[in-house]
Parts: sequence; structure tokens; C-alpha cells
Amino acid sequence: MKLPNITILDEADKRLHKVSIPVEFPLSKYDKQNIQDMITYLKMSQIAKYAEKYNLRAGMGLAAIQIGIPKRIFVIVEELEDETFKDYIIINPKIISHSEEQIYVGEGEGCLSVNREIEGIVPRFARITVEAQDTDGNKFRIRVREDIAIAFQHEIDHLNGILFIDHIDPRNPFKDAEKYREI
Repeated sequence: MKLPNITILDEADKRLHKVSIPVEFPLSKYDKQNIQDMITYLKMSQIAKYAEKYNLRAGMGLAAIQIGIPKRIFVIVEELEDETFKDYIIINPKIISHSEEQIYVGEGEGCLSVNREIEGIVPRFARITVEAQDTDGNKFRIRVREDIAIAFQHEIDHLNGILFIDHIDPRNPFKDAEKYREI
């Protein structure tokens, strides 16, 4: 596998706080290549030999804006077992329903654009249904739960110019933790 030539923006980059624009179809070759590059990067970041070789932090999701492209596209690469992955390519997503139950990541959320340890909880819905488009522009719905639901909400936030750290109360990072279920 060859490491894609992409640069992930740092949290200080103001572009990360801009709302991304809807994607028009058909996708350009440029958009298709960027989607493939994001997937390859995420896979390599989760495979120990590549992560070590290229000094990559493990990542599960990446929004196009994180590589400087302000379009409503994100990918999630879920490792199912050793070096076997399920890829989600999500274009123009909208959350159309969600559970009442809220959860948070016990060890804290992470982000490839935030290169520091952040303490605090980010309440997320335990289950969401998202309407989106595939790479051919076909609409579809997907229901996700638990860690994948968190990843989807994290990436949708990116498309809306929100970083996970924006959800954490700096004066009380664990505020209302008892209201949510830790995963």
C-alpha cells in the first residue's frame, strides 16, 4: 500500500470551522480520488506496520474538509478483524432520526486534526439514521449504533464546522456525565 499524498489540517486552521458545501453529481475524478485517498490513509493508520513506518495516528473517520476540501463528504473505515475493513462513503448526509439515549466515549473522543490529549465528554446519540448519497448520487438510508454512530456524528460535525472539542465545557469537562452511558 502506498501512503496517499494528503495533508490533514490542524485544529488551528480556520477552514475547519467553515460549513462544507453540498456535493454535486456526477462526482469529479478529483473527488473520487480524494475519497480513495482518505480510505487508504485510514486503513494504513490502523495497520500497525504502516502506522509505525509512516508515523501515523490511528484514525477511523475523515471528513473532506480535514484535507482542505469543503465538500459534504466523509469516510469511515471500521476494522472488523485484523486488516479486514468495512468502508462507509457518506456524501451529503442528514441525520433524519436519533435515539433518545445518549452515550459518550469513556477514554474521550479523538480527531486526526486535534494533535493533543483532550479530557471531557462529548454526548452523542446512541443510534442514528442518516440519509445520504453514494458515489453515484443514489440516495440511501443507514442506521448506525454505538461507536459507529459516534463516528458518524463526529464527521457530520466536521461538515458543519464543529470540532469535538467545541462540545466540551472547558470549565467542567465531565459535566452531566451521569446523564449519559459510557462506551
